[in-house]
Amino acid sequence: MLTNLRRIRILAALQAEASVSRAAKRINLSQPAVSQALSQVERGLGITLYDRGPQGLAPTPAGRMLGNRITRALGLLDPRLCDLSPRLPLTATTAQLRAVIAVTEAESFSEAARRLGLAQPSIHRAVTQIEAEVGHPIFDRTPHGVKAHRLTRALATAAQLAMTELAQAQSELAELSGRDIGCIVVGAMPLSRSCLMAPAILRMKARRPDLRIRVVDGPFRDLALGLRRGEIDMLLGALRPDEFVPDLRQEPLFEDIMLIVARPGHPANAATDLVPLQASGWVVAAEGTPSRRAFDAMFAPLPTPSALIETGSIVLMREILMASDHLGFASRLQVDADLRSGQLIALPLRPANTRRPIGILQRANWQPTRIQQELMDDLRQCGQEIAQRHHPDAAASGSGARVV
Repeated sequence: MLTNLRRIRILAALQAEASVSRAAKRINLSQPAVSQALSQVERGLGITLYDRGPQGLAPTPAGRMLGNRITRALGLLDPRLCDLSPRLPLTATTAQLRAVIAVTEAESFSEAARRLGLAQPSIHRAVTQIEAEVGHPIFDRTPHGVKAHRLTRALATAAQLAMTELAQAQSELAELSGRDIGCIVVGAMPLSRSCLMAPAILRMKARRPDLRIRVVDGPFRDLALGLRRGEIDMLLGALRPDEFVPDLRQEPLFEDIMLIVARPGHPANAATDLVPLQASGWVVAAEGTPSRRAFDAMFAPLPTPSALIETGSIVLMREILMASDHLGFASRLQVDADLRSGQLIALPLRPANTRRPIGILQRANWQPTRIQQELMDDLRQCGQEIAQRHHPDAAASGSGARVV
């Protein structure tokens, strides 16, 4: 019901004018068309958005809530439409925007059609209609695929975020009626999935058993891209230096400590400094990750060891360490069960620069729904409990972590 862009613009006009007649004049439609559109939306949502009276329209709490989301959605979308053509805010349709998003992401008309479940000519037609309005192509057709122009990519991102705002509006309106609809999508890196995400989800489900929560894993680059596009609501894991993610807001929850780990009886257990460990084989995370930066910083100014096995899998690291004299560099929380079971040991050597903050990443201008806010509060509480168990001296404030 909140996917029709024409109806969204009618609701925006009603919000601005608080009058059917003035709203109709504002968007050049007849009064009956505006009244009918409002009634259709209210019936579809099962909720009253405006109280009708002699003084005009007065928004209900639901109407004000929806109006806020519509303002945010069009505030994201319309500037990017205007960048391509001043008339596009008047003419662009939801189908056209979905086609632009799909072709931008798939870099192929046939793949975009497959993803949307439409015939390829439908995708071509939707894109061609926008190009006719703009007056020039918005994609480059090449032998290697379809490449979106810079302004087209910006429009695709804005359109995706606008649709996310409207989906959040639908969830908020459903909650007013006592229903949980929609799905919270959380991007989670390995450490946060096990020690942070699981207990937070269980707390949330105890209160809202019908709520859908989807946890997405993958490399940070892919998860951050999904976050920026609005496909992911929040991202959990090791925080990055601010200059790496200037468009995201980071909230530290607790600090994790990186350990040097090995099999029981490893000869390096007697080492008192890092020099003799430089020649060892190491199992470490890939370049560009926070734990790898901590590994490199641990050895500075000494040369970083060169005999490295790079992996993000703790399972693979454990198997290699247990069967060889390799050393591992891993999060204490990730190897906690292995240390307690005696499968691995942590070397007594505790070099500096091995702490890293774990927390939540959000879009800078994100406005969570109440249900999303509840999950974030659960994550904060779980983070504080982790800090109290592992770092009692630093647990007074979950925001005391420092990005390194």
